[in-house]
Amino acid sequence: MTGSASANEQRVVRILHLEDSRVDHALVKFALQRSQLPNDITLVDSLEDFRRELQQGQHDIVLADYHLPGFTGIDAWEVARELQIEIPFVILSGAIGETAAVDAMHRGVSDYLLKDSMHRLSHVVQRALEVSETRKAKARADAELAESRQRMAELAEHLQTSIEQERADIAREIHDDIGGALAAVKLDLAWVGRRANDPEMQRHVNAAMDMLQHALGASQRIMMNLRPPILDQGLVAAVQWLANGFERRSGLRVNVRRTADRIEVSRDAQLVAYRTAQEALTNIGKHAQGATHVEIDLNDSEGVLTLEVSDNGPGMSVGALRKAKSFGLLGLRERAAKVGGWLDVSSSPRGTSVILSVPLPRPAEVPVPKEVHDQGDFV
Repeated sequence: MTGSASANEQRVVRILHLEDSRVDHALVKFALQRSQLPNDITLVDSLEDFRRELQQGQHDIVLADYHLPGFTGIDAWEVARELQIEIPFVILSGAIGETAAVDAMHRGVSDYLLKDSMHRLSHVVQRALEVSETRKAKARADAELAESRQRMAELAEHLQTSIEQERADIAREIHDDIGGALAAVKLDLAWVGRRANDPEMQRHVNAAMDMLQHALGASQRIMMNLRPPILDQGLVAAVQWLANGFERRSGLRVNVRRTADRIEVSRDAQLVAYRTAQEALTNIGKHAQGATHVEIDLNDSEGVLTLEVSDNGPGMSVGALRKAKSFGLLGLRERAAKVGGWLDVSSSPRGTSVILSVPLPRPAEVPVPKEVHDQGDFV
């Protein structure tokens, strides 16, 4: 006997018995007594009394006759469903019939038992209680899992928002502090270089100027990667800028196709698409050895923004694809979900494709940034 069954035997089972025959009620009490199942049984014989007892919430299980004056056990089951009360419900009848029994089970009734098999009543009650507890435990676990997933999604959204804000803050500090300081030093060195007569000093000044120029270029690249100002010119321009930079660094030919020179999307969707293209190009640089060209498609037809980045490399192995999905692309999936979209990744010996899809709002639903009202364009 299972632990759950032992627990049921040790506690009093509160039974609501819907029965119009006092004799059959006595037989039920006798069968439960013989089985040594501790119980507290309440008898009702009308739907009104049945409803009232159910609403009190003091019962663990219902035993209901099938044929009752003016109604059936199924009617009683529908009352329980109407009240949204989750309780094990067993039909206990003298002659329910196979068709009625099957219909009752399809409706969600826990079990049924013929009155001439009363010796099995305790077993049926215990089994119905165990199944009910299992279902309740599963429902609780499902609810906890759903809540956990919701919290994880909220945490991921918070982290992504925090990361983007931090990127913007760092980019601003690089521009205002480091960039400004380097530019000032460059001016001072230029002033020194114009007045230096010693060839050795002139050589050192020129070397310092070269290092400063390198530092300025590095700070600009870092700033652009953290929060590219090109995004203010629109998604198409930003993706084209990404493609041009990747083409210069990798030597791969990158072709960008788009449905329009400017695709209007929300700032959040724009950033998601940009980061998706950025991550996809990074993965191509890491994994697509042997690739010769990259295709980027930007499409806003049929009310969906679609960004597809594909290469003609040898494809990614299952292990590499799983690893990519577990890290960089997993974050992109969370980003896509934040704006109501989704991300698909496919790979074959002919190459790899990363596809982002984001439903677009209707024109009347597109939020107009405050800057548009103030200055006529994005800033």
